[in-house]
Amino acid sequence: MRAAHWRVALQAALASFLTAATLSADAGEKYVHAARGAEAKFEYCTTCHGPSAQGFRGFYVMPRLAGQPAQYIENQLLAFLQQRRRNPVMANVAHGITPSMFPALAKRMSALNPPPFGGAPSGEAALGREIFAHGLPDQNVPACSACHGPDAKGQREIPRLAGQLYWYMVQTLSLWNSERGQGGREDISWIMRPTVANLTPKQIQAVAEYVSALR
Repeated sequence: MRAAHWRVALQAALASFLTAATLSADAGEKYVHAARGAEAKFEYCTTCHGPSAQGFRGFYVMPRLAGQPAQYIENQLLAFLQQRRRNPVMANVAHGITPSMFPALAKRMSALNPPPFGGAPSGEAALGREIFAHGLPDQNVPACSACHGPDAKGQREIPRLAGQLYWYMVQTLSLWNSERGQGGREDISWIMRPTVANLTPKQIQAVAEYVSALR
C-alpha cells in the first residue's frame, strides 16, 4: 500500500512538473514571437517616425519616440486603442499591434537616443526655460520640471520632452484638450488640461523651443 501511495504521488509530481515545463516553454515561445513581431512593427514605425525614431517633419509632423519611457509608450498605445487619445491614424496603427508586443516595442523605442531633430525658431528659449523650471505662478501654471524632470526626460507614464520636435510640441499643447485625456480624470493626461488652458500661444511656443533643443 505504501509503495502504491508513493508511486501515485511520484506520478502526480511528474505530471505537475511536465505541465509547468510545457507552460514555461509556451510562455518562452510567446515571448520570442512577440519580440520578433515587435521588431517588425518597429521597422514599420520608422517609416513615419524616422529610422532612429527621432521624429520627422513633412506634410505631417511625426513626434520623437526615441528615449520615451517605456511605460509611457505602452500607455499611449493603449490610449489609442481605448480612444482615450484621439488620432485616427494611430488608432488604426495601434489596432494592428497585439498588446503582447507593447512591452518589447516600447523597450526598443526607449533605448534609442539620437540627437534632437533641430530646426526650431530661436528667440524665446529664455522664456521657455523659465516656464519649464519655475512655471508661471500668476497664471496657475506649474513648473514643467516638477513632473517631466529637470532634464526633461520624463518618468514612467510621464513623457520625455527633451528633443521633441518644436512643431509637434506646439501642435500637441495647442490641441491637448480635444485630443488627450478623453478618459476623464482617471486618465493621467487629464492633469495637463488646466495647464495648457492657462498658457498663451507665445508661451507654448517658448516652452516648445526650449525643450526641443535638449538632449
